[in-house]
Amino acid sequence: MFRILIVEDDPGTSRLMQAVLKHAGYKTLTADNGENALELMDVEHVDLILLDVMMPVMNGHEFTETLRAGGDTTPILMVTAKQLPQDKCKGFLAGTDDYMVKPVNEDEMLLRIKALLRRAKIASERQLQIGALTLNYDAQTVSWRGESQTLPLKEFQLLYKLLSCPDRIFTRWQLMDEIWGMETDSADATINVHISRIRKRFEDCPVFEIRAIRGIGYKAVILHE
Repeated sequence: MFRILIVEDDPGTSRLMQAVLKHAGYKTLTADNGENALELMDVEHVDLILLDVMMPVMNGHEFTETLRAGGDTTPILMVTAKQLPQDKCKGFLAGTDDYMVKPVNEDEMLLRIKALLRRAKIASERQLQIGALTLNYDAQTVSWRGESQTLPLKEFQLLYKLLSCPDRIFTRWQLMDEIWGMETDSADATINVHISRIRKRFEDCPVFEIRAIRGIGYKAVILHE
């Protein structure tokens, strides 16, 4: 069971977040300021932090900066009433992973938490598991139904990127820049060729499909987990 630390100085808001998270199957821990949160993390394992910004003693930005300076990469979702662009920039510069403005939509909050936990697991294990399909980043292998195949590097990186963020649309230029690390006039052709090869390799796999978004790029869609 994932353990989520709620750092919030308003008792009512803290109780509401606890109720929502417990109902979703998470274990919760609480602290009313950043200093108490750091002390708690010294003795308790935490998988994700739900963090208010405006708090006494040590605010959310100071807490985040202290945590990151110590090398701690625990995912942080800032939840605050501050909504100006410069407020969000300050949060991301401090080291937060995501940002929501109060009052929060509970369903959206749970979806963001799920996404952050999933990305953290992928980053730490360098392995992506979707149902019976397993992608091992270090070995460049894709395993399914007891069989494993090693993909060419660029094909594997492209598939791993798309499946790491299902339903997210990536432009061809984003994919070209992140995987090939270069600017080229042949981005369309390069991406299209690699997508075609991936589709051919996994045409019998019912776990996912890669869909073209006309005029934009591609996204991966999970069909069965």
